Parts: sequence; structure tokens; C-alpha cells
Amino acid sequence: MDFKNIVKKLTKKKMTISTMESCTGGAVVSSITDIEGASDVLKFSAVTYCNEAKIKLGVKKETIDEFSVYSMEVAEEMALSISNLTNSDIGIGITGKLNRVDKNNPFGADNIVFICIYDKRSNKNYNYLVEAKKGSRHDNKKLVIDKVIMGLDKII
Repeated sequence: MDFKNIVKKLTKKKMTISTMESCTGGAVVSSITDIEGASDVLKFSAVTYCNEAKIKLGVKKETIDEFSVYSMEVAEEMALSISNLTNSDIGIGITGKLNRVDKNNPFGADNIVFICIYDKRSNKNYNYLVEAKKGSRHDNKKLVIDKVIMGLDKII
């Protein structure tokens, strides 16, 4: 499965998608926009590296303070917020660390990525963890992309 098939499935079902990514820096949305016809399904994408950007787009500061920005709870709020903000059928939230210490947020493992795919139709979250175990950031982003594709294939 790849994003070409995901875009086809979304188009066929007249569904839309939006993303809020942090550690992946827009790698997921970039992969989506590589596909012809992506403009029929993609509504919006945001890269929110800093906590302030996540908060401006709807993630509660209290959630970040309680669970840390590197948590499934924040990924869930990212997915829900971006779906609601854009009225998309699918919202994707991604936060975590790709083998990097964050001096501004010194919490959590340095190699775990939290992914939430929110399906507005069922009002359900599909949560995934990815261990960033590859050597390069590029290779670790690919692991995340592959997990998102796998999740979307099951949901759509």
C-alpha cells in the first residue's frame, strides 16, 4: 500500500484529510501531495514544531503540561483539532522525537513517535507508536509514513 492508493480510496469515498505534524516536518503531507489528485482530498496541513503553534491550532496547553508534548494525548488532540478546524473526515496528528534530545521539552524517550489518526465519521482515534530506530532522520520519517499509510488503509 502507498499514498497513491490512499488518495484513490479517499477520492472514491469523497473523503478529505488534514494533518498536523511536528517531528516529521511535513513528510506525511509531502508524500500525499506527491500524488496526482491530492488536491481533491487534502484540505490543510500544518507543521507545528513549537508548543505555541500546537496551542494556536487547538491543542490544550493543559494537555501538554500534564502529559508533555511528546505523548499520545497530544497526538490525539492534534488529530482532532486539525480535523475540526478544517472540517476534514480524517485528521492526523504526529508528535515525538526522532533520536534527538529536546532541551526545551526534556520529557519522554528520545526515539518514540506518537501517531493519531482521527476518523470523524466514527468519532474514533486510531493510535500508533513508531520507534525511531533507524540512523537518519529521513529513514525514521519513512517509518512514520509507512505506519500512517498502514493505518489509513485499515480505516478508509
